[in-house]
Amino acid sequence: MDRLTGRVALVTGAAGGIGRATSIRLAAEGAAVVVTDIADGQAVVDEISANGGRALFLTLDVTDDEAWRVAVERTVAEFGGLDILVNNAGVGDVSPIEQTTRAEYDRTIAITQTSVLLGMQAAAVALKASGRGSVINISSIFGSSGGFGSSPAYHAAKGAVRTMTKSVALAWALEGVRVNSIHPGFVDTPIMDEVRGTEFEDLMMDLTPMRRLGRPDEVAAGVAYLASDDATFVTGSELYIDGGYMAR
Repeated sequence: MDRLTGRVALVTGAAGGIGRATSIRLAAEGAAVVVTDIADGQAVVDEISANGGRALFLTLDVTDDEAWRVAVERTVAEFGGLDILVNNAGVGDVSPIEQTTRAEYDRTIAITQTSVLLGMQAAAVALKASGRGSVINISSIFGSSGGFGSSPAYHAAKGAVRTMTKSVALAWALEGVRVNSIHPGFVDTPIMDEVRGTEFEDLMMDLTPMRRLGRPDEVAAGVAYLASDDATFVTGSELYIDGGYMAR
């Protein structure tokens, strides 16, 4: 497909997992992609370039507003604008509320929630100038459900991303920028390595009506749809890519 030719995307947390798959899919659809992460994402850029796409890697600490300003400026300078922002970076936690420390909570909120605010603020002018701007914020099924009754910081952060998305979608509804959230279920990313083959992995599959983990490319396909003109009347929406989890 060729829905994003001439557009420029910036993806956070793009060195692996959903962010990597998203970067590769957007590039395959014709977008120039700025791959950002605190880890080295050059391999993703090399893969995109090897397949005839255009990409650039930038180190980005998504909790740093100045780093965001620089990343957006570099994007515009390199590719002439910014049309698509994918706020994917985030971290999880597994502690019950009684054992969640203030430091752990603050770190999860900063990386998973505050980063989304900072990204939209930094990109606002460029996205509005595009005239076809699209923001896709990666939330979670745990942004809308209580999950396992643990990980309160992660639930708080992803729930905030869900409602922040709707607020900004309303604010920008007449500004030429659509803002939507994607809510993945249990996805087979490197984060799963520590529980692979355990009862916890079995539980996740048992709770998913389709009885399997999702693939990063399945989430990336949803991002590409929301970024494209196929979704020109879609804003403030939640797209669940969860194998039926939230339908239970």
